[in-house]
Amino acid sequence: MHPYIPNTEDDRKKMLAAIGLNHIDELFNVIPEDLRLKEPLNLPDPKSEWEVLQQLTTLAEQNADATHYTCFLGGGAYDHYVPTVVPYIIARPEFQTAYTPYQPEVSQGTLQSIFEYQSMICRLTEMEVSNASLYDGATALAEAALMATAITKRPLHYIAGTLHPNYLRVMQTYGTGKSLEFRTFVQPDGTADLAALQAAMEQETPASIILQNPNFYGTIEDGQPLADLAHQHNALFIVSVDPISLGILQPPGAYGADIVTGEGQSLGIPLSFGGPYLGIFAARKKYIRFMPGRIAGATVDVDGKRGFVLVLQTREQQIKRERATSNICTNQGLMMLAATVYMALMGKQGIAEVATQATQKAHYLARRIAEIPGFSLPIDKPFFKEFLVQTPVPPGTILQRLQEEKILGGIDTSQWEGLIPGLLIAVTEKRTRAEMDRYVEILREFQAA
Repeated sequence: MHPYIPNTEDDRKKMLAAIGLNHIDELFNVIPEDLRLKEPLNLPDPKSEWEVLQQLTTLAEQNADATHYTCFLGGGAYDHYVPTVVPYIIARPEFQTAYTPYQPEVSQGTLQSIFEYQSMICRLTEMEVSNASLYDGATALAEAALMATAITKRPLHYIAGTLHPNYLRVMQTYGTGKSLEFRTFVQPDGTADLAALQAAMEQETPASIILQNPNFYGTIEDGQPLADLAHQHNALFIVSVDPISLGILQPPGAYGADIVTGEGQSLGIPLSFGGPYLGIFAARKKYIRFMPGRIAGATVDVDGKRGFVLVLQTREQQIKRERATSNICTNQGLMMLAATVYMALMGKQGIAEVATQATQKAHYLARRIAEIPGFSLPIDKPFFKEFLVQTPVPPGTILQRLQEEKILGGIDTSQWEGLIPGLLIAVTEKRTRAEMDRYVEILREFQAA
């Protein structure tokens, strides 16, 4: 019995007859007999709404989340403070929408929020054009590689320094159909190997040089020599950024980036166990017709009033397939709105303050940890809010002990082949001196004799 399906038995018979079948079970003949359900599902007895909420709450409380635990996790997702006004505003009925607006052109409010978001991203990155956002930082970078290949007609890409390994895997997956190839040029400390890049560029010109800055270990890279090298050989320079870092670091547009991408989660979006997040994508204006996604613009209507329109929406559903820049057909509307509210609320000074506090606190914790016998910082270069620590015992052992004290201690980098093994620790403006001192106190339990 299917009370939630309005079809009558006669309706079902007519539909089966139309496709030449006698019984609904014939629809599932392709499924092997041993995989089919032979009896009703073993479901618990019905519960009231209140009982279900209690049970779900009990299950949720078993999660080690950043509300109940002190969080030093990073690697692209950070425990920054989300001002209360952000969720309040995006939950208002005039703003709240599907997370991806499929027809933004029907709403001036949606178009204006997109336009304001694009304007702020251009200010933050010092780029000329921004799209309305993509899905996350990894897919945005993959789209940038596809875009560079479309512009240069070259499938090869050079990666300068240590890129987030998950970003690389996404890029490789995205690039399979286009036969994209990625080669990494990295020094022992994880930073870009400029000399090796220069030698490689003399032999073969790639579509782009790709830089994550700060890199996966949190180290700040010098982008200018890489931009100069790329442009000397008519290649594009792509930079993946942490947008909060741009509050105090030179924006990529200032040192020659052609395409800028990034993970926008730190702009007022909660961790949410990995999503939905926000893909930042900006570029030079001359490449605008190669950009994926949609772009909103400001105009004036017949009465002279300011209005907003979609100026570019190069997706397969609306233009000739061969002219589509990618199969991205929409944008992260609700997350984009959250980031817009956050950037408007914080302003230039607010984002700089968040970046400054995160940097100062990260350096404080790094100094304290480096004083513990057996612990060391293997990378002796400037870093932003994230840093790598080498430990006297396996990082997993330390992380387990920290979790017993309700501390999410960081990321064990040994899970990825080719990376420097150690404990990757991120510090945001939310971390207090007491929390960091407690972290150090627990680490001392593992100090070398």
